[in-house]
Amino acid sequence: MKLRLKYKLTIISCLLLTLLVIVAPVKADSPDFELQSQSAILMDYQSGRIIYQKNKQEKLPPASITKIMTMLLVMEAVDEGKANLTDSIMVSEHAASMGGSQVWLEPGEEMELGDLLKAVAIVSANDACVALAEYLYGTEEEFVEQMNKKAKSLGMKNTKFYNTNGLPLNDKSGKENYTTAYDVALMTRELLNYPQILDYTSIWIDHLRAGDYFLRNTNELVRFYDGADGLKTGYTTEAGFCLSATAKRKGLRFISVIMKAPNSKIRFKESKQLLSYAFNIHKSILIAKQGETIDEVKVFKGKEDKVELVAQNELIISIVKGEDENLIKRTILDDQISAPISSGDELGKIIILRGEEKLGETNLIAKNNVEKASILGIISDLFINYLTKFIAAT
Repeated sequence: MKLRLKYKLTIISCLLLTLLVIVAPVKADSPDFELQSQSAILMDYQSGRIIYQKNKQEKLPPASITKIMTMLLVMEAVDEGKANLTDSIMVSEHAASMGGSQVWLEPGEEMELGDLLKAVAIVSANDACVALAEYLYGTEEEFVEQMNKKAKSLGMKNTKFYNTNGLPLNDKSGKENYTTAYDVALMTRELLNYPQILDYTSIWIDHLRAGDYFLRNTNELVRFYDGADGLKTGYTTEAGFCLSATAKRKGLRFISVIMKAPNSKIRFKESKQLLSYAFNIHKSILIAKQGETIDEVKVFKGKEDKVELVAQNELIISIVKGEDENLIKRTILDDQISAPISSGDELGKIIILRGEEKLGETNLIAKNNVEKASILGIISDLFINYLTKFIAAT
């Protein structure tokens, strides 16, 4: 339902909100890291705010972190009902021919979409990437076209993909995949909007083919860093060692991107350094619990005259310790909501602002169904509505 620009503003004192972390105020200064990696960025997931950056717009080869976009298109297709995690996919000769990291798919072998996605997320399987691409869009080339369209829609202005997996083309065209730390953070943040992907990226050890094929995650943070549950490693000679990582603690989630680290040990060390810095300087504030009643609005043409609006998701914002200035809660609603209404229908949203900066938001959804009233009931509503406006005008 289209929302009109009618909203309520509430000034929120941080002292009146539920603090999930109670700490002494600390003023955050700009971090002065001496990272060895060529490029890096640290981002708050909820707001998209950049906390730290080093050469964030430098174009570099992405290696296997390209697969973040591949996984994003797969999760979109599943979310939209165009594919199912239990779909059986037959592997083509082209997909089976991929080199580098792989799960040794055979031409004609059948594997479920969810298992192929697992292979991509855990061991960065190049052959699984191509099998997924061909299943969803017919050819790898068409899938890559969709990757670039999605990149453009996300504002990834310094990115170009030529394949699904980030392998060097090594052909005479001179073309190669490229992106930036900032663009990688953008597509990582978008992928995290599909939380089911974390069921795969957070796995440390698993198996395929009824336990016959062993999988160990290439991202060591999911095993050795508190709260880490993703997301994707990458390595080629040209790209160096790359990592887009995310971790969540006490309602706070941050994204760190490391590109062209000199070795694997440094990419994990510097990613942990960035994430730990973010957790140390921030605290979380609970705005709304999932399912919490936020408002009650009048329903036009309904058997019931009101419907409760509840928070679709838990809304937690992060602020830097010591920067507890007033926040604004903006509740945006349609000023005339008509029946029929189904439980779960989106009827508004809450947005938390500090000045012009948006710190977080969640949709407001109908708690219950509201059936359409009878003709007599609608006429009665119209009469009462008219009478109310007439009295107000006089």
